[in-house]
Parts: sequence; C-alpha cells; structure tokens
Amino acid sequence: MGLILANDGIDSEGKALLEAAGFQVQTEKVAQAHLALFIKEKLVVGVLVRSATQITEKELSASESLKVIGRAGVGLDNIDLKAAETNGIEVVNTPAASSQSVAELVLAHLFTVSRFLQLSNRELPVSGTTHFGTLKKNYAAGIEVQGKTLGIIGFGRIGQALAKMALGIGMNVVMFDPFVKRCELVIELPNTIQFKTTIDSISFAELIEEADVISFHVPKPKGGAMIGKEEIEGMKDGVILLNASRGGVIDEDALLDALNSGKVAAAGLDVFENEPTPKAELMNHPRISVTPHIGASTNEAQIRIGIELAEKVIAAIG
Repeated sequence: MGLILANDGIDSEGKALLEAAGFQVQTEKVAQAHLALFIKEKLVVGVLVRSATQITEKELSASESLKVIGRAGVGLDNIDLKAAETNGIEVVNTPAASSQSVAELVLAHLFTVSRFLQLSNRELPVSGTTHFGTLKKNYAAGIEVQGKTLGIIGFGRIGQALAKMALGIGMNVVMFDPFVKRCELVIELPNTIQFKTTIDSISFAELIEEADVISFHVPKPKGGAMIGKEEIEGMKDGVILLNASRGGVIDEDALLDALNSGKVAAAGLDVFENEPTPKAELMNHPRISVTPHIGASTNEAQIRIGIELAEKVIAAIG
C-alpha cells in the first residue's frame, strides 16, 4: 500500500491499524529541510504531522505518490491547504479526539490562577519552612469559580466540552461564535443522568464586557491578534484570560501590560506566539499559569487521535 511517514509520531494503536491495512509506517522523524526529498525518493503516500512539522507547497508538490496529509489535532495552520488542493492531496485532521483533554487543561489553568497555585508551587518548596505564615497570607485571597461568568470565544467541539464542564461546576456560560448562533448541550453524568440546555451566541462586544473569565478556542488570526489593548480595556477589571488555542490570539505585550496594571487579574496560557521560544516575561510572570502546548497531550487523547487519524488516512487512500 505504500509508506506512511508519521513525522511527529502516532500512537501505537493508530500505527497498528495502518499496518494492518497494509501500509509501512515510519515514525523516525525526517528533518524539515530534507522532508520534500524524502517524500520523493521514498514514494511516500501519506504524511502525518502535529504542529512541529510544516507542510508547504515544496513538500506537497514533491511527488505524485503523495495522497494524503494527516494532522493529529484540530488546527491546520501548518499545512498549505491551497497547495494541497492544487496538487490533489487530501488533508484530514482529528477535531473530535482531543476536545476533552484541552477543555480539562483550560479548567486546570483556571483553578490554578484562582487559588495562586502557580506561585505556591514555586515558592512553598523554597521558603515554606521559614515563611509559611507569610505565604499563607499572600495566597489567602483566592476566588471561587462557582457563580462566575465564563465567556467562550469559539464554540466548536472544544468550546462546547469546556461549557459542559463549566456548567457542571456552577459557572454561568456565555459564548460568541460567528458560525454557531445557537447550540444545544447535553451534559451526561454518571448513572445515565442527562441535563440539556441551550446557549445562544451573543456579540463579541457583549461577551468581553460581561465575562469574568474568557477562554479562546479559535484558529490563529491572519490579520493580527484578536485581543489587544483596546479589547482588554473593554473587559471587566480583574478578568481572567485563558488561551489553549493558538499563539497570537492575544497580543502578548498588551497582556503583560494589563497584568502589570491589574486590569487582567491572571492568565492561563498553553500556547505562545514564538513557540518553541516564548517570551521569558510570560514564563516568569507571577500572574500567569503556563504549560508548553500540551492541550491534547493526554494518554487518552493520543489513543483517540491515533485511531481517528489512521481510519481517515485509510479511507482517503482507499
């Protein structure tokens, strides 16, 4: 059936599915500079990537053997979709597989900054034996998230998964999505209990004015950051911002200024503009909880991603 290059890896269950379908699967990474030549010389029929590998016109036009590009995840901004269409190469992704994991990480960041865990985990091991009382006083002004209004910008699968969790812990949820005017959510609890609710999209301006916490689940903006100084000024004082979508959604300089002034109380960031070399000011800011772009990086999500990606690649090649 041909060679599949899983250049950024694939879970063993997905790899097994591809091999059972007759494909040879290589998981040893090929450097970006040599990728086009490798595709041509090895007659690669499919390339599987995450966010680390860029698929440009150079790779897409390298060989007539190439039939499909598979993206393990939601975003497709590292793949030249126009060049793929021009060269007759199908592009598939796994939009459903990682929703739960990303949504859980967003909530983890929210809980972290609401109770100063990002600071406590740094400072208590260093000076907890000598300044325990001082640290206790410093971190005693946390907030509960129950009753707060969560604004979700981008109400696809991840945004909806986050909304269900937030409703389950007693938050109010509002959302803005130009493509989703109304959404019925079904929250399934243990013992087959179900709760249904409907959320209507409000305007972007209304959301940033009303929300105590704002979480972003949108593609990387093409015309500059979605959230800059002007948008932040329209938010509530003490708002919390969460971003596990793409770096560049929030202007990082504007965010730092707002954190330093107190306009923004805290932020939780899993993505950054200059990955893999994000700004040191973000990494070290006391009011920011940071993770290194691991939203989909759970064992469960990787298994689902690998299986879904393998099934779509097999269907695409036929």
